[in-house]
Amino acid sequence: MLIELVYEKTCPNIEAARSQLLRAFAEVSITPRWQEWEVSTQDAPTHIHGYGSPTILVDGKDVSGDNVEGDDYCCRVYSHGENNKGVPPLTDIVNALNSARQTPDQAKHA
Repeated sequence: MLIELVYEKTCPNIEAARSQLLRAFAEVSITPRWQEWEVSTQDAPTHIHGYGSPTILVDGKDVSGDNVEGDDYCCRVYSHGENNKGVPPLTDIVNALNSARQTPDQAKHA
């Protein structure tokens, strides 16, 4: 399972996204491990471009299910019921982690 945190360095929601990831790992009893990509760096892979900041990918899929091309230099807003927040809902991350654990690893990333 490959978990990636995609962000833009000026985004105010990076730490909140990391905290949300840690809560999700704890909830599904998985050792916290993920790769972080800052979109403006030269070593950032091409597959992470187009996602707003922050975005969490599990095996290459956006945990929010959006998978829309956008501007990777903008802050992203997630809908939490009637509220909007700058990080994906915990339930979205937990569901993505659980789904990836139950599915054979089909996405191989270098």
